Amino acid sequence: MKKNKWSLLLAALLLVSTVLAACGGGSDKSSGKGSKDSEQVLRLMNADQIPTMDSSLATDTFAFQFLGESMEGLYRLGKDGKIEDGIATEHKVSADGLTWTFKLREDAKWSNGDPVTAHDFVYAWRRAVDPATGSEYGPYMMGGVIKNATAVNKGEVPVEQLGVRAEDDYTLVVELENPTPYFESLTTFGTYLPLNQKFVEAQGDKYATSTETLLFNGPFTLEKWTSTSNKWELVKNKNYWDKDSVKLDKITFVVVKDPQAGVDLYDKGQVDRAGLSSDLVDMYSSNDDFITIPQANVFYLKLNQVRNGEKTPLANVNIRKAIMMAVDKEAGVNEILNNGSIAANGLIPKDFVKVPGKDKDFRAASGDLAVYNKEEAKKYWEQGLKELGVTSVSLEFLGDDGENAKVFNEYVANQLKTNLPGLEITIKNVPFEQRLDLDTAEDYDIQFSGWGPDYLDPYTFLSLWVTDGPNNHMGYSNPEYDKLLQDAQTTLANDQDKRYEAMLQAEKILLEDAAIAPIYQRSLALLSSPKVHNIIANQVGADYEWKWAYIK
Repeated sequence: MKKNKWSLLLAALLLVSTVLAACGGGSDKSSGKGSKDSEQVLRLMNADQIPTMDSSLATDTFAFQFLGESMEGLYRLGKDGKIEDGIATEHKVSADGLTWTFKLREDAKWSNGDPVTAHDFVYAWRRAVDPATGSEYGPYMMGGVIKNATAVNKGEVPVEQLGVRAEDDYTLVVELENPTPYFESLTTFGTYLPLNQKFVEAQGDKYATSTETLLFNGPFTLEKWTSTSNKWELVKNKNYWDKDSVKLDKITFVVVKDPQAGVDLYDKGQVDRAGLSSDLVDMYSSNDDFITIPQANVFYLKLNQVRNGEKTPLANVNIRKAIMMAVDKEAGVNEILNNGSIAANGLIPKDFVKVPGKDKDFRAASGDLAVYNKEEAKKYWEQGLKELGVTSVSLEFLGDDGENAKVFNEYVANQLKTNLPGLEITIKNVPFEQRLDLDTAEDYDIQFSGWGPDYLDPYTFLSLWVTDGPNNHMGYSNPEYDKLLQDAQTTLANDQDKRYEAMLQAEKILLEDAAIAPIYQRSLALLSSPKVHNIIANQVGADYEWKWAYIK
């Protein structure tokens, strides 16, 4: 989630700041230094460690990226977002849109030789919503979609009543709570991956903590990995049903958080892609290897209204509105990021989906809902301080610790302090996994966060902020907002025109409440070796698809 979708979430998770530009890795210029053109080895960087490889527990863009390459669900994403065959070869949908029947291929195997069957999907999906698992994404991705998913997660009905069953080893039947037009794309996402029950249960608490405690059924196997690894590999899976389509023998990864260090590796020919910070864009934008990749990932400030059981100053709507208006986003994207990213004046990204019947981009139809205006920001700020009965406020600003992230976090914090007199900001930059933990614990005031879409529908963004939602984690609640989103998934599910009108209205409410402060929509600036071909940048789900990539 993109991802995340994403989570990316991401998503992201979903991820914070352009440190994620390094996700793609780095490259030697066009000379091909350091490797032979005939070698099918791609050498990339990752911006941080992989927190988990448990598909039921994954919540971030790194986990979903590597799950997506080492595992395969019913379908996977191909070029231009086209849905390609995975373990499923076909499906049928009932006339009422509630029952989906998938036919599975009989030549798919796990990396230990076991066949991949419909039972593996039933087990995995039940595990994802079982309250004993403690999954965040299970109830988020399946609740309101698969029949009884929410009731199972709340402990109201047994897990066996989840709307998924194996009619036989190679026929999977799924019952939905409501018609879900985007369900096919949902099945490409990491939470919907299958699991080998016998293997998972044999590993116990050690499952998905290292290469040795994982099974794979995707294009690659993840090798030399533990949850604390700074280096690992994806190796072509010889048991994969479509192995002839996989040209790469191996992809190597090294964690690099500093963009300059990544470019140094690229210039030395030790990696094949490198993300660029703004100062490096100025240096390399005329380089033949320079590329930009527009994305649907949106970054924003989460404004936590309740911390450790106590209301924060951010529970005041005027304080939130002031913060939402106080950051010069155009200067941020043009002068700090300098990578093609654009200012975000709403939650739903530009060029993501069109409003049915209007042939108009959702962002254009919704308009600018969160614009920079320091004069108005100051007025809201003064009113908020008056209502709180204080003359100053001190807030903690939580962000990631990558070099690009730290620079942008400093910029945003300075904008807030400069434009809102009496505001004191303490920046807390932490490793990515720690930030996720602090988010889950709601132990922050302001957090710089982001979301990559998990599927091609505005609901993937808007559902983040429903009351007590598994990704809310900031104490926001608005019954009218909740009702609009509930209607979008239930009574309006078969009327796309009215459904989109409900989601347009929901976005307006979210930003009238200043629940979050949108900052920018990401674009990645990279150096990419001309030897590298056919890496697919996804709009939803995992950031990249490497199945069809090759070196030439």
